[in-house]
Parts: sequence; structure tokens; C-alpha cells
Amino acid sequence: MTVLRVALAQLNPTVGDLDGNLKKLMEAYDQADEAGCDLVASPELSITGYPPEDLVLKPGFVADNRAALESFAAHTKECTAIVGFVDSDRDLYNAIAVCVRGEIVGTYRKRMLPNYSVFDEQRYFTPGTENDPLELYEIGGVKVGVTVCEDIWSPFGPLATQAAGGAELSVNINGSPYHWEKDTGRERMVATRAQDAHTPIVYVNQVGGQDELVFDGGSFVVDGEGQLIARAPQFVEDVMIVDVSIPPVYRSRLLDPRGKATDTPLPVVHVSAEPRTRDLVVESPIADELDPHRELYDALVLGTRDYLRKNGFTDVVIGLSGGIDSTIVACVAADALGPEHVHGVSMPSRYSSDHSKSDAELLAENLGIDYRTISIEPAFQAYLDMLAPSFEGREPGLTYENIQSRCRGQILMALSNEMGWMVLTTGNKSELAVGYFTIYGDSVGGYAVIKDVLKLDVYELCRYVNRAAGRDVIPPDVITKPPSAELRPDQRDDQSLPPYEVLDPILELYVEHDRTAQEIIELGHDEALVRRITRLVDIAEYKRRQSPPGVRVSPKAFGKDRRMPITHGYRG
Repeated sequence: MTVLRVALAQLNPTVGDLDGNLKKLMEAYDQADEAGCDLVASPELSITGYPPEDLVLKPGFVADNRAALESFAAHTKECTAIVGFVDSDRDLYNAIAVCVRGEIVGTYRKRMLPNYSVFDEQRYFTPGTENDPLELYEIGGVKVGVTVCEDIWSPFGPLATQAAGGAELSVNINGSPYHWEKDTGRERMVATRAQDAHTPIVYVNQVGGQDELVFDGGSFVVDGEGQLIARAPQFVEDVMIVDVSIPPVYRSRLLDPRGKATDTPLPVVHVSAEPRTRDLVVESPIADELDPHRELYDALVLGTRDYLRKNGFTDVVIGLSGGIDSTIVACVAADALGPEHVHGVSMPSRYSSDHSKSDAELLAENLGIDYRTISIEPAFQAYLDMLAPSFEGREPGLTYENIQSRCRGQILMALSNEMGWMVLTTGNKSELAVGYFTIYGDSVGGYAVIKDVLKLDVYELCRYVNRAAGRDVIPPDVITKPPSAELRPDQRDDQSLPPYEVLDPILELYVEHDRTAQEIIELGHDEALVRRITRLVDIAEYKRRQSPPGVRVSPKAFGKDRRMPITHGYRG
């Protein structure tokens, strides 16, 4: 039985940073080569970073990407490298280069281009076709097929053709964005493809944050029966080295109709006839699966850290209200950047409760972050005085609440301008969905950490933080007190909205599952309540369009995922 040593280079590239990405690739390559690997694979479009979006419309960028690839190829030695890049002739292609001994010995162009959810690949790329014949690569005496991301999701895709044409190992490189518990579905799907093809599969995924997207890594290897033999950890860079046994597959293929080789054998590019000489067999690591709430929390931390650092920010400022949303954002920020880089600001008004101010101060002390108090009362009163002639005879209402929120937004943006700190917005998905926020007020900021986290999950994340710490980092009162914006006397969220236990399930159906109001009613939800909630979601679209980006952690987030027209008349 042949044993091929494979390195899975789970890297965190920065889109457009060709020099930085090239350096990462070369360092991972050197590590794999020194370990005696026969093959090292890196993520999809790892030269450019994924997704490069409209950067690929710049001919100079595409040319520079090609030059970086050639520099990488020149760096290679005996270990074969599989690296993603943008290929071009008259069109653009999401492609793989196979590099060894200083040369590019072959290319593969992605055939199945996703154009759903957050993906827009058909906007930029042309699929590989029969005019780009499939090839296998003999590496260490093993015939290896290579594919890119979406290619593996179809049971009738290129992997099946390669297996029927003689492939004994399949390598699939990915830029697969994270959503909550997606890793389980990936592994199940890849295991099925391996069983169908009777070949081990090496699945390499990108890690890191890119604008709204976060990539969780979790690269893995399954054998020809679909059994997991190695898994890299989520949310961290890693070069995982695995010895993959390649058993003869003819018996399985002869006894299983899924494996009948009906196609003509594919052409083979010879790289090496025998595996490289090495002394010891490596033990395949299998990283533990994460607790679901730790997984979600780690995704928020990584997405926030990378957005800030890749955009040149070192510090953030957060309005600390003593409420649960600003609390979890502060915790994420402290873990993402270090507490010394987080600045919390309490901005009390005449309606702020004593416990909210004390809860914010205690949280800051527990986290070790900078904390200051700036009262909005002088600014609020000044606005009231300025507007009094125009508002004469009118009863105070929502406008007065929103003025307070906008005072706070102005203070945070002033600190941002003066200190160079990015403002982190603290609104959650439940509030964002129904428009329960003040535009140009509590919605101001550069990044919205929990914009894709429903309110009930915010509570669960806070409980997780305390469990993980083994102490009450978050004051218990923050978790147990009724949520309130504290913009009028004795205000509570449930005076304006249904309880979150009722609201969140309806929002999940309407926003994430695209159910109509009528379909939700037919599932047993109160008709008047459903009509009210779905109307609030619809009329808040213009406000959401003006909100900052934030970490995507659900299968359908506001932003890249959910693209509803602002102006429309459908009320299904």
C-alpha cells in the first residue's frame, strides 16, 4: 500500500495582498517540504485571497497575480504544490496551478461556479469546459485529481469523472465561508463523495475574516470509505501534515456499481514515481469539534479581529450601556484585540438607571478595558432648547428618544475621529430585522459585530463567556434584567416588540428561510403578530442598507446574502 504524505496549508490570506499571501504560501511550502511531504495544498485563490471580487476586473491585478504565481512556482522543490490563482486568456478563470521543481506543470480551471448566497463567481469567471481537458497528476506513484470548492458539491461533478478516469486521491481546495455548524455538513458531504469515488479526499479550506465573511478552516482528510482520518482546528492558521494510505481501489470499484470505470482513462502528467524517502510515520491529528456556542463566539472574534487588523485599526471604542448587546461586543473585542485596545464609554442620560451604569463599569473592570463616562445630558438639553420653537405644542415622543441615541453616536464618532479608534456597533439581528434602532444614532460605526446574531443567541453567548471563564466576567444582572433602551422612563423592549422568545422564531422563518407571512401563519403563529413583524422587517430595509458590515454567521445574513429591494409592494 502506498502512503502519500500530504500537507494541508490552512492559511489566512488578505485579499489583494499579493506579496503577503506569497510569503505565507512560501513559508507553508517550506514547512511541508522539510517534513518530507509529497504534496502540499493551499486554499482556493490563495494567491489573491478569496473572494477578490471586482479586483479581478483590473488587468494589472490579474497580471500581478500571475507574476506572484510564477515566483511561487520558482520557489518549489521536490514537494508538489497545489495553489489557487486567477487564470486568464480571453476570459478569467478560478484556477489551480500544480507546481514542482521550479515549474508550473499543469493547471485546472474550476468547472462549477456558485452564484447563490454570498457567491457571485459567474459575474467574474468562466467555467472550465471540455475544451480544458481533465488531467491527473502522478505524485509519488499515485494518480491525483484536483478540484476547486463547488466542484465537489455535485455528485456528477469533476471528481466523479476523475475517479472514473483513474484517480486514486482527490484534492479539493476551498474558500468555503462559515455559518453556524456548517463544518458538520461539509464533512458529511465529502464523506459521501469519497464513498462514491472510492478515493481518499483531501479537503483544504481557507481561514480568516474578509469583510462580512469569516472562513473557519476545519480542513480535513477522509479515506476511500468516507472515514475521517485527520481534521485541522477551526479559526486558526495551520499546516496539517497527514500520511494518507492509498489502497488499491480496483476491488471496491468492481464490486460497487458506483465505481465502474466506464470512461476512458484520463491523461496523466508524471511528477514522481515513488513517495519521498522519510523516516517516521506522522500521527494524523483530529481536532475536537467545538461546542456550538464556542464555535459561534470564535467566529465573531476572528471576523472582528481580521476586519480591524487588515484595515489597519489597532483600537476600538464601544458605547457601554450595561445592556447585553454592548456587553457581548466588548467581550468579543477584548478577545479579538486584547483588552488594552478596547475603550468603553458610558453615556448616561436622565433616564439611565443606576444598575446600568454600575453594570457597565463592573464589566469594564472584569475585562480590563479602558472605561470612561461622558454624559449626554448637556447635548440632549441643547437639542431640546434648539428645537423647542419648532416642536412647540407637540407631545414628546419617539423623536426625543432618537435625539438621545444620536447624541451618543456623535460622541462615539468624535472619539473615533480624534483617537483613530473604530466604533463597533452593538445592534443584534433581531433589532436590525425590525428596525429597532436609530439610524445615525446607535447604528453608527465601522463594524457591526453581532448584526447576524439573534437576541436569544446573544444571551446564550453571554452565558458561554461566563462558563468558559469559570467566573462571572459578565455581571449576572446583565443577563437577567429585562432588556431596555432606557430612552424614556421605565422603558422595556417588550413594550415596543413582542418578547424575543416569540419574535426570534418568526424572524428566522421570514429572513433566513424565506417563508412568506402566510406560510408562517399556517405554521401556527398568530396572524396579527406575524403581519406586524413582517411589515416591520420590510419597511426597515432602507435603514439596514445604511448600516455597517458585520460578521456573517447564519445561512442568510443581511448584506451579501439577503438582497431585497427597498421599494416593493409584495406582502405575501
